Order: sequence, then structure tokens, then C-alpha cells
Amino acid sequence: MRVGILGSGLMGGKLGTLFARAGHQVVFSYARSKEKLNKLAKDAKGNARAGTPREAAQDADALLLAVHWLRMDDVLREAGDLSGKVILTCSLPMNADDTGLVIGRTTSGAEELAKKVPKAKVVCAFNTVPSEVFFGVYEARRKAAKPSLVYCGDDSRSKEIAAELIRDVGFDPVDAGPLRIARYTEPFALLIGQLAYEGEAGPELAYRFERFSE
Repeated sequence: MRVGILGSGLMGGKLGTLFARAGHQVVFSYARSKEKLNKLAKDAKGNARAGTPREAAQDADALLLAVHWLRMDDVLREAGDLSGKVILTCSLPMNADDTGLVIGRTTSGAEELAKKVPKAKVVCAFNTVPSEVFFGVYEARRKAAKPSLVYCGDDSRSKEIAAELIRDVGFDPVDAGPLRIARYTEPFALLIGQLAYEGEAGPELAYRFERFSE
């Protein structure tokens, strides 16, 4: 597939690299510098290149949206018309100092994104796993027992694309249902992140939590 990365920071950079190494065509975009984008493309060791958000979105079969919530409107503006595009979002609706969710209970960041781009097809995926886990899972993806990763969305074809990308990173995709389920997975993702970064076990703790959902 052709995968555009909108937000090539920690999450977007790592997932984009794994998508490229799995054989997909990847365009990295929206980082702090063009040099960083070029380095990501070079280090991906696959069919990857650097570009603008508009270039990343132009011919993409799927887009990974991985920016801080405060930059959401900016990257969407730079990407241009996203009508008909499949957007996998791993962005959590966090406040400026990342101390809490600014959206929750009756809606979710994924649902609010869907309102911002009503003609796109939004799937919520990947935010329940800290980025440090991804490479280890990818390298061990041929093992019989794989950690599970939940995703949710309203369009069946878009969810099939999301499931394929989830498998390519080494996880067993678990369809959690419609996009409104993100109301429950987003707070869960915050909890997993806190356990991973503050607990003694580090990212491996989050890895085990993912396996509990099998």
C-alpha cells in the first residue's frame, strides 16, 4: 500500500519505518525539520521518502495521523482535501502539558477528528501501545502467539486496511467495534502509557497488558 505519515515524531516515525520495512510505500511528513524527514526515509531501509503533508496524502491508500492534538488542525490544513481517504489515528486528545484528556466521556478524539474530515474514513488504532514496543513486536511477528491490538471504526473496508497494517507491525488485530468505542480505548491508552513510562517494568508491562486482551 501507499501509506502517508502525517506527523513523523516518535509514533509516526517508528510506525512509518515498520510499514516501509513491511513492503509498503511510505511518505514521511510533518516533522520539526526536513533533515529529520530525510533521515527517517533513509533509515527506514524500504520504499520510503520525505514529503509534505499534501504529498503524503495525495495518492495514499491509508494515512497515519500521529500528531499532538494541538497540531491537529494545522496538519489537516496542510494535507488538503482528505475526502475518501482512510485515516488511522493514534493521536490522543491531550492538553498542552500532556497531563490529561481534553475530550472524553460522551465522545472521543477519534470521533471529533471524523467531524473535522467528514468525507474521510477514520479508524482509531495503535494508540494503546507505547512506541518503544513496536520494533520488538515487529521483529518477533512470526511467532505463534502475538500480542493483540484493538482498533475501531465505522467503515468495514477501512478497518480491513487497518487490520492489514496492524498485522504487518506484528500484532493480532482485534476489532473493537464502531468508532465510538474510542471513548473507552483512549483513556485506556493513557493508563497503559503511564504504566509503561512510570512503572518499573517499562514498555514490557504495556506489552503484557496487550496480551491480556486476547
